[in-house]
Amino acid sequence: MPNMRPDKVEMPVQDPNVRNKNFDEVALGYTEEMAVEEATRCINCKNKPCMGGCPVKVRIPEFIEKVANKEFEEAYKIITTTNGLPAICGRVCPQETQCESKCIRGIKDEPVAIGRLERFVADWHLANSSEVAEKPESNGIKVAVVGAGPAGLTCAADLAKLGYEVTIFEAFHKAGGVLVYGIPEFRLPKAIVQKEVDNLEALGVKIETSMVVGRVLSVDEIMEMGFKAVFIGSGAGLPMFMNIEGESLIGVLSANEYLTRTNLMKAYIDEYDTPIIKSKKVAVVGGGNVAMDAARTAMRLGAEEVTIVYRRGMEELPARAEEVHHAQEEGIIFKTLNNPVKINGDDEGRVKSITCIEMELGEPDESGRRRPIPVEGSEFDMDVDTVIMSIGTSPNPLLRSTTEGLEANKWGCLMVNEDTLETTRDNVYAGGDAVTGAATVILAMGAGKQAAENIDKKLRG
Repeated sequence: MPNMRPDKVEMPVQDPNVRNKNFDEVALGYTEEMAVEEATRCINCKNKPCMGGCPVKVRIPEFIEKVANKEFEEAYKIITTTNGLPAICGRVCPQETQCESKCIRGIKDEPVAIGRLERFVADWHLANSSEVAEKPESNGIKVAVVGAGPAGLTCAADLAKLGYEVTIFEAFHKAGGVLVYGIPEFRLPKAIVQKEVDNLEALGVKIETSMVVGRVLSVDEIMEMGFKAVFIGSGAGLPMFMNIEGESLIGVLSANEYLTRTNLMKAYIDEYDTPIIKSKKVAVVGGGNVAMDAARTAMRLGAEEVTIVYRRGMEELPARAEEVHHAQEEGIIFKTLNNPVKINGDDEGRVKSITCIEMELGEPDESGRRRPIPVEGSEFDMDVDTVIMSIGTSPNPLLRSTTEGLEANKWGCLMVNEDTLETTRDNVYAGGDAVTGAATVILAMGAGKQAAENIDKKLRG
């Protein structure tokens, strides 16, 4: 009989007043006993609705049944038939709006903690298995992947397993994309990302770093090197700004830059001489996961006061509920229904305050959320020395502007065939944030899988 406990087994976490001063992982993971208890809550539905909510179609009830029977390595093997990055997905996927939102147990009680169980299985494997991936026999066909983020890593892994000779061209000096430059250490330890990259290299994938496609090499030059297809998974790393007065002041920066300096360039470690602003009072503009990451990072870097400024209400925050909860526990202030209209500087050109206006919610806009409307005469100033803009990103235009025949929409996202993910350029495919704009890790991975499948179909005729 299933365990009919109504709530999830709680995940142990660091104390908020301790963790907001360090970069160690916040969530500590399940023990074996916790994982088994949570797994027994699954009723193994005949129709498996949870799988319908998973972009990479993990065989969820099957792996959970193995966990319930303490067959943890078998559970890992089941997950990795469709998901090559389970330790990462178990930590950063928005399961509450995907697989867990479809869970039948969630109708009356809390859904099964699918993400926590996936993380447990992956961590158990990493701690207990010495098995190394073996390089498959080569089919002699070369495929190039642009970008070593979630979409590129997934596409490369799936193609390598089919015998393709895959080379990834990565702009940064380290593979991982947003997994290493964007998501903080306290949410996703970089050692875990590196293990996944190591597994990829064991499959025979070559990773060429510091290769900015569009600058060092063009797509045309890659094709001339004997590659039969190219997958573009270059992400959406170009930050957006509000175009308000004062955005050029010292102390205004994008969340992308702030997080890259902290995560990839290790600004939080004293031994690394990475320049970063040492703030006392910080305003983070935006309400998504990146805004939460930036705010929580600023707190850990020593800021005395960190405020999220968001133009809608708490109920409309696009960030994961867990990230908002953790931020609140750690002392982050939420100033919702407010929007910046000006950033004010001192005589030296540095940020000294931010002028905001109060907002109220009107009728829903095209996104389905209620439109924020300024309240006339409600302006006020907040004393801050740093403003971090986290209002979205778009694909960098460098690659498409240097590749003839590669078309994009008005937002700068590459245009693809929805079924095959082939672009307007023959044998050039694209997926992830380069096509959708900024989205989730798991959706990018799903695109990488879809592209790999269609590249294989076309190249094999």
